[in-house]
Amino acid sequence: MKKFKKKFKFSSQKWLDRNNKDKYIKLSKEFGFRSRAYFKLQEVNRKFHIIKNNIKILDLGSAPGAWSQLIGTINKDGLNFAIDILDMKNTYNVKFVKGDFTSDESKLKINTFFEDQKIDLILSDIAVNTTGNKNLDSIKTNLIVIDVLKFSSLNLADNGKIFFKFFNGLESETIIKYVKKNFSTHKILKPDSSRKASKEVYMLCSC
Repeated sequence: MKKFKKKFKFSSQKWLDRNNKDKYIKLSKEFGFRSRAYFKLQEVNRKFHIIKNNIKILDLGSAPGAWSQLIGTINKDGLNFAIDILDMKNTYNVKFVKGDFTSDESKLKINTFFEDQKIDLILSDIAVNTTGNKNLDSIKTNLIVIDVLKFSSLNLADNGKIFFKFFNGLESETIIKYVKKNFSTHKILKPDSSRKASKEVYMLCSC
């Protein structure tokens, strides 16, 4: 084991140690969930019942597919569409398209799938690839969140909801201001399954 540890930098070894102790990673492997993010959405859904059967759901930044796994099993008679710039394996009862949701091509595919009807629930767990600079990563992710919110304000149905991730820090105030102006209600949440040391928080908004 000592030889194994020498091959890694301290930060890499710290990451390995943290993940080896993470109960949600162990549970996700045990039950076949694609990531620990499954439990974040599951926890919020148990409290607020945002995922229902026979509705229209859009999963933005869906890869590797943990949230899609959950919505596909609950919204059995509805429409589930997932999109990400990364590849994602097929998921039960969910249509996946690889692409950038902000592009005209992707927007056309989304609208076509939902037959130009408004969406009941939009989910976003989007985050940029980390650079090691937490402030920079937060800024980049939060700027994308603004795009998510603008898209949602145009495409959500009456009484529709959006549940999304953002990071406390730079640009987070811009997000909160936009939400207060364009949505009727909002709640800032920190699921138990979210790492305590992480700057990530979630928000649930209603039209």
